[in-house]
Amino acid sequence: MSDFTSDFWNWYIIGLTAASIAFCAWLLLSMAKVKAPSGKAKTAPAAGGKEVEITGHIWDGDLAEFNNPLPRWWMWLFWITIAFSIGYLALYPGLGTVRGTLGWTSAGAYAKESAEMDAKVKPLYDKYLAMNLQQVAADPAARGMGERIFLNNCAQCHGADAGGSTGFPNLRDKDWLWGGAPETIKESVTNGRMGVMPALGAALGGEANVKNVVAYVRSLSGLSHDGTRAQLGKAQFDTICAACHGVDGKGNQALGAPNLTDKIWLYGSSEAVIAEGINKGRNVNVTAGSTTMPAFKTQLTPAKIHLAAAYVWGLGGGTPPAAAEPAAAPAPAPAAPAAAAPEAKK
Repeated sequence: MSDFTSDFWNWYIIGLTAASIAFCAWLLLSMAKVKAPSGKAKTAPAAGGKEVEITGHIWDGDLAEFNNPLPRWWMWLFWITIAFSIGYLALYPGLGTVRGTLGWTSAGAYAKESAEMDAKVKPLYDKYLAMNLQQVAADPAARGMGERIFLNNCAQCHGADAGGSTGFPNLRDKDWLWGGAPETIKESVTNGRMGVMPALGAALGGEANVKNVVAYVRSLSGLSHDGTRAQLGKAQFDTICAACHGVDGKGNQALGAPNLTDKIWLYGSSEAVIAEGINKGRNVNVTAGSTTMPAFKTQLTPAKIHLAAAYVWGLGGGTPPAAAEPAAAPAPAPAAPAAAAPEAKK
C-alpha cells in the first residue's frame, strides 16, 4: 500500500500532466506550417481553373485532400484549451498534491455544502429531537426521514428491509442482543456495540466436550440432539457458558450475550456452526479501538441518530421504554413547635 502513498506518484502525475500539455502545444506548432513531404504532393484543378496542391489522397475520382495547414480558427480553439488547462491547474488541484492557489478541495466543498444544508433543515431536526422516540416513530414524515437515514447508513449490514443476515441481527423481531427499548437502540447507534464471544474449545477440554455442549445448546431451543451428550454438556455449560448466557441460557443483554432458547440464531443453528462458534469464538479479532457494530456519533448528527433509532424502534420489534420508578412520597413536614405557655404571673 505504501507504493501508492509515496512521493513518486505525486511527481509522476505532475510530469505526465505537464508532458501531455507540452505535447499538445508542440503538435499544434508543428501542424501550423507542415505540408505533405515533397514528392508525394500533387496538383489538381480546382474551382476557377486554378491548380492547387493536394496530398495525393483522392476518393471517388474527384474528391481530393488539399495539402494545407490546419485552419487558424481551429488551431486557436486548441490554444485556448491549453491556456484554460494551465489556468485551471494553477487555481485548482490537478498536479499531484499541489492544491492550487484557491485552496479548493472536494472535501472542503462537501463540508461547506453539508453545513449549509444542515443549517436549512436544522429547525425541522430540532423539532423531532425535542420529541421522544415513540412520538417520532408515530410521525409518518419523521419515519420517512429515519428510513432514508437507515438505508444510507445501516442497510449495508442489516439489509434494506432491516431483516438482517448471517452475523447481522434482524431488527424487526423481538430478539435483541442489547435490548430494544428506545434509549437502548439510540445508545447502540450512537456508540456502537462490541459483542465478543471468546474461543472456548480448549477451556471445555477438547472436541468431545464441545459436542456435548453443542447438544445441550440445541436442546435449549428444542432442536434435535443427542440426549446423552446433552446431559453431559449441561454441567460444562453451567460451569463455563452460563457466566454470559445465564444458567437458563436466556442470555444477558448487559453483555450482548444472545438468548439460546428462542430459536433465533445469528450465525445458524447447525451442529457444525455452533461448534465453530465455541471453538473459534465470534468477533475475537476485532481491531483494537473499533467495535463490531460501528459508532455513528462521528458520522451522524444527534438529530439524525434520533430519527434512525426511532425508525428502527418502530419496525415492530422495539420494546416499550422502561417504566420510570414512582417518585418517592415527600417526607411529612415537621410538626410546628407547640406554643410556649404564657408565663404565670407572680
